[in-house]
Amino acid sequence: MNKHDYMTLALRLAESTIGQTSPNPSVGAVVVKDGRIVGMGSHLKAGEGHAEVLALHQAGDHAEGADVYVTLEPCAHYGQTPPCAKLLIEKKVKRVYIATVDPNPKVAGQGIAMLKDAGIEVEVGIDEQRAHQINERFFYYIKNKRPFVTLKAAMTLDGKIATKTGDSQWITSKQAREDVHNERAKHDAILVGSQTIKADNPHLTVRQPQNGKNPIRIILSTDLSIPADRHILNEQAPTWIVCGHDADVEGFQAKYPHVKVIDIAQPTIEIGRLLQVLGSLGIQSLYVEGGSAVHASFIKAKAFQVCHWYIAPKLLGGQDAVNVVGGYSPEQMADAIALEFESVTQIGQDIKMIARLKKEA
Repeated sequence: MNKHDYMTLALRLAESTIGQTSPNPSVGAVVVKDGRIVGMGSHLKAGEGHAEVLALHQAGDHAEGADVYVTLEPCAHYGQTPPCAKLLIEKKVKRVYIATVDPNPKVAGQGIAMLKDAGIEVEVGIDEQRAHQINERFFYYIKNKRPFVTLKAAMTLDGKIATKTGDSQWITSKQAREDVHNERAKHDAILVGSQTIKADNPHLTVRQPQNGKNPIRIILSTDLSIPADRHILNEQAPTWIVCGHDADVEGFQAKYPHVKVIDIAQPTIEIGRLLQVLGSLGIQSLYVEGGSAVHASFIKAKAFQVCHWYIAPKLLGGQDAVNVVGGYSPEQMADAIALEFESVTQIGQDIKMIARLKKEA
């Protein structure tokens, strides 16, 4: 095995924990001594051991003089755990291969500097692109102080998300819906509008065989008009409701003290302000499940990074069926929002298309 093979293994360890380490990034580490893997680890949960710590603990005395492959620059500061760079120095490792630098200002090159100052050889940049992909939501949040936004929709081949009566269950197959649960588990929060709550009464939880982590459920309701029998008002998962400044917050909280109400301090909910507030509350990644009006608001504001479109082999037809994106379209095709296709995958009988917001030249 060469250094790329060892880093690939470390990246796989990191990839396996996407969504469960927030607010920390997903990190994997591999310790190699005399051509033999002597330790492996991945960060599993915020507050618990970092990947390097677990890998070095497994390596034991073999860590001295070993090579360490880690997917993200070792931390150099005291947080909930001591700095990993310090431990690598104490264990007297010989070399550290790092996939990418940590953009967090608390680290940002300081871990690398500590290692070099201690006489440890450091190489940065092995499989850097994949390392960025694994932690793209974390990197985006650190840079922009607002959540990385994924727009998700399930639709017919002609772009409809519900019939004229509002019926939408079910457009896609069981396999596609299971994939959605997997995607939910990778995000800090799920967001829908109050109309989706009223029409579909969704649980907005993760339903996986092993019961994955439930993201925070965020509902946009300017006037807090949520029917009392809605599933999102139960305590199965944390719920935040975002409202306008004219809503009766005190009255609502008296009925539902377990629900967090966020007054956006505006008459209506403006998406840019919303994302700013959610970022200040530590939401790094947001999975927006619509419906039509909510998608329109995010798209109009260009306030998203990627689209996950699930397309079923069905046709509804008619101008009265509900479109995936509501609102009004621009008059000129040149004003359309440009995307870049990333992947097209068949899931059951459906197709999952992933497209990213095209970066402006």
